[in-house]
Amino acid sequence: MKNNMIDHGRAFDWGCTSSDYARYRDIYPEAFYQKLLTKNIGTKGQKILDIGTGTGVIPRNMYRYGAAFTGVDIAENQIEQARNLAAAQNMEITFLCAPAENAQFPGQTFDVVTACQCFPYFRHEELAKHLHTILKSDGRFAIMYMAWLPLEDRIAAKSEELILQYNPDWTGCNEVRRRIGIPDAYDAYFTLEEEELFDIAVPFTRDSWNGRIKACRGIGASLSEAEIEAFEKEHRRLLQEIAPEEFEILIWNRRNHKVYDDETLILRFVEYIRCNYTIGRHGTPYS
Repeated sequence: MKNNMIDHGRAFDWGCTSSDYARYRDIYPEAFYQKLLTKNIGTKGQKILDIGTGTGVIPRNMYRYGAAFTGVDIAENQIEQARNLAAAQNMEITFLCAPAENAQFPGQTFDVVTACQCFPYFRHEELAKHLHTILKSDGRFAIMYMAWLPLEDRIAAKSEELILQYNPDWTGCNEVRRRIGIPDAYDAYFTLEEEELFDIAVPFTRDSWNGRIKACRGIGASLSEAEIEAFEKEHRRLLQEIAPEEFEILIWNRRNHKVYDDETLILRFVEYIRCNYTIGRHGTPYS
């Protein structure tokens, strides 16, 4: 994949890091999924399409709540991992290797479309119109995003510094608290229903944090095997120096509806991750 708005146009391929992605990026705690359920997303009887599904983290973790999931992704290795992981748990989930912008489904098939950690990668003019076609008339599109905040935590900051040494083009760095940007293309088809930001703590070890970082776009999806090996060796040495064996990542929390008030945060020896939901309701397109 290559996008001039991402990593200064440097190509990346999530399929190159699928094994690490499957092992280290299924990290969302139960509170994350409970939050979706309170928004009536993933409940029994719903038909849900998860776009940019990767290794199927959202469908697999929400399968137990009764929704019928389909996951699509353009990376064959990601879909293979998703199928294998689902089969190992006897989950009946359909995973398809297809671009979200034109994945072939009958009109008004889905109650909900979800997109987690993948929204910037789509061709939005095409996707907005396509989702309008395959969503039911009262369907919803839920966009989810999580990110650590390196400007507030030393471990995240040091890991990012090392990533940038190996891949100066990586633009996934220096995250701050912000809203998910929704391109104007969606205005014709969706009405913004709700936005919410909140924080939850996620436990990590040095090994799992190293794996999570290695599976990021800037390393595992972009670098050569030799570069990844050199990065991992240096990153593990760095974590031995700056991190305890076990620590938490705090996902930042704010519960507001379009109003973003400042809050006071108690800083601990943790990583900081910001979690963000944006939910749009399907509407009638403008003529």
